[in-house]
Amino acid sequence: MVLRADHQGAAEHGHRITAAIACHVARAGGTIDQLTQLLLHPEHEGGRHTRQIALRSGQSRALDYIRRVWASASDTISSTTALGSRHEAYEVLAALRDRIETTPWRGERGRTALRVLRAHLNFAEIAGGPLHHASERQTAEEAGVSRTTLRAVYETVLRPRGWLRRLRVGHGREGSTWYLGDVNVPGHGDHALLSRFRSTQFPPDPALEEWTTPETATTADIDSTVLSRLMGHDAFAHHALGSAALLIISALHQHPHQTVAELVGTSSVSRATTYRTLNLLADHGLVHHTGETWTLAPHALEGFGIRLPDDDNGHTPAQGWAKVAEQHSTWGIAARRKALHAAERAAYQEALDRFAEHRSRAVVLVRNGHQVLVPMPRPDEIPPTWHAPDGRVLDPVTGRPAADWRVATDGRLILITPSDQRSYDELAAAHAEALSEWESVA
Repeated sequence: MVLRADHQGAAEHGHRITAAIACHVARAGGTIDQLTQLLLHPEHEGGRHTRQIALRSGQSRALDYIRRVWASASDTISSTTALGSRHEAYEVLAALRDRIETTPWRGERGRTALRVLRAHLNFAEIAGGPLHHASERQTAEEAGVSRTTLRAVYETVLRPRGWLRRLRVGHGREGSTWYLGDVNVPGHGDHALLSRFRSTQFPPDPALEEWTTPETATTADIDSTVLSRLMGHDAFAHHALGSAALLIISALHQHPHQTVAELVGTSSVSRATTYRTLNLLADHGLVHHTGETWTLAPHALEGFGIRLPDDDNGHTPAQGWAKVAEQHSTWGIAARRKALHAAERAAYQEALDRFAEHRSRAVVLVRNGHQVLVPMPRPDEIPPTWHAPDGRVLDPVTGRPAADWRVATDGRLILITPSDQRSYDELAAAHAEALSEWESVA
């Protein structure tokens, strides 16, 4: 007796092998005809998945599959760089970090996208290259934002502008597979930034030949390492100091003693928001100004592993970061977010365990070199009290409809799986055929 192979897992593995072969052919300068000839060759082991599609669904379906894989591989190759060593990978990440630090991130949505992108850069640096794995919950905790906000900036800023590509959606205990892109075209995808990037305090007047370009400069200059260490703290939650304070502190750490006009350019924060944020930081003793220039307090970044130039003027922050969060009623947000994510992970794992219990692998009998399916016992009829509208089944424990179970016309349960797109009649016919074959063998 042997266990029948997991068809879904085998199909996913076969697709990954096919995609890797397509990427290799595309990077080597090959054509789709060469890829087709390679995958459909009867002696090529890497084309087994494609040949199975051709055998099961026909030649035209296999050719359509090859065209889709080729289009995806060509798009991936055109937007990625071949890395020959770990040293080259770190050079790419360093160049990407420089581009992130000099790109203006305008508006609240843009600043939030910067936090999420910097979180992915942290994961990429740990992984040793642009290709890395990260889940939504993990990224949200690193960036100090909610999952709802995280998904919004994924869809409206980072993925449309080419900063980030999701190569594979995570499942179970595995996070999604991501690739950090390099946006080489200035202004590429700026239409995706939905936040307002012009100041509303002094709108331009064309008659007076006032400015008609964005208020902030086309390049920024911040220290993203400071930003990455601060962004997960409760003091920089949305209803506390916020993302604007992150950028201003990062800009002042990069270049101390800046005027408001200079900060508007280096931090990409509008003039009105810059004034408001600087006054807020000054109230907490985190920044000081002398005349028109502003600078960070000497001990403002203590506790984060960030050193500031020595200063003997005696000024220290009035409150610590924890008290800043307490004053804005945001203390404990990160801890509550982690606790919620831990509970969600535990519930998801429990659901996967229940899923595995119901979907036990079928057993086959090998006879004369052929595999004969051993039919599973069909469930008995269920009580009418378990019936729900639209043929669904009520879970007797929770009292809610079970998503994967249906009631057939004869009152018996049928388990619908993602890989089974057959009707009940087809499932019943397959069961009867397997039962007949099993009885003949027995």
